[in-house]
Formats: sequence, C-alpha cells, structure tokens
Amino acid sequence: MKTEYKRLCIYPKDIQRITGKRYRQSIRLLQNIRKERNKLQNELVSIEEFCQYTNLKMEQVEPLIIG
Repeated sequence: MKTEYKRLCIYPKDIQRITGKRYRQSIRLLQNIRKERNKLQNELVSIEEFCQYTNLKMEQVEPLIIG
C-alpha cells in the first residue's frame, strides 16, 4: 500500500501554475509574503500562508500542487 505525501510549503513553480504569472513574478509574490509575515529570506512559505495572502481557498489550490 502506497502512502501519499503532501507538501507543506509552496514554491515559485507552484505559484506560476496556480496564478498564470511568470516565474519571476511568482518569486516576487513569495518575497512579498515573507516580508508581510516578517520571515527571513531563507524561510519557507506554507501553502496556507499563500492562500491567506491571495484569498484563495485551499480546496482550489491543493489539486494544482504537484508533489
């Protein structure tokens, strides 16, 4: 029986797939989320934080994230 793993963090490629923005714009969006949340540059952004920032629902976002 195969167990299914779900990621907690989101990457620019995921944001690109979800929003349709270019890769560089997706990086900037992640930077803005980190800045608003007072995170360091090397800290990861969770999918939940991304959804709160963009006002998207988790149910819509999760199927678009691969991995």
